[in-house]
Amino acid sequence: MEFNKIEDILEKYFQGETSIAEEKELKDYFSSPNVAQHLEQYKPMFGYFSQVKEQKSTQELKNLARTDEAIPLKTKKRNVAWLSIAASVVVLLGVGTYFYVSEKNAPPAIAQSELGTYDDPEEALAATQKALALLSNNVNVGIGSVQYIKEYEQSKNKIFKQ
Repeated sequence: MEFNKIEDILEKYFQGETSIAEEKELKDYFSSPNVAQHLEQYKPMFGYFSQVKEQKSTQELKNLARTDEAIPLKTKKRNVAWLSIAASVVVLLGVGTYFYVSEKNAPPAIAQSELGTYDDPEEALAATQKALALLSNNVNVGIGSVQYIKEYEQSKNKIFKQ
């Protein structure tokens, strides 16, 4: 009867559904000398858990016997702080270098007062006529589009009498 109970707990154990009390019961059963023949294969596994627990306890006692306090572990938090500072410096150097190089290679800026001025009046007249012709062509295209809209409005008013 007890073998069936142990087998059920063992199945639950491998499914990950056991409680701590059931796991303790399994450890106690497999550490006892009267283990069923067909369950002998699991004995080393549960024996290992208890053996490691004892070894860990013994090691902790030895460490405490040497010193009154536990030895603090060194953390790597300081290294992470230096790493982030170094990364920030590299990024700033990269951005600074980019702006420095782009300032050197940029063509000189034209003063605002120099834009659109001509020394020769005929050259200025020709440039003005060219600009006005371009503007006139675009305005004429817009007027043609308005004619289509007027025709659409007339046909709409005929269909939907208001």
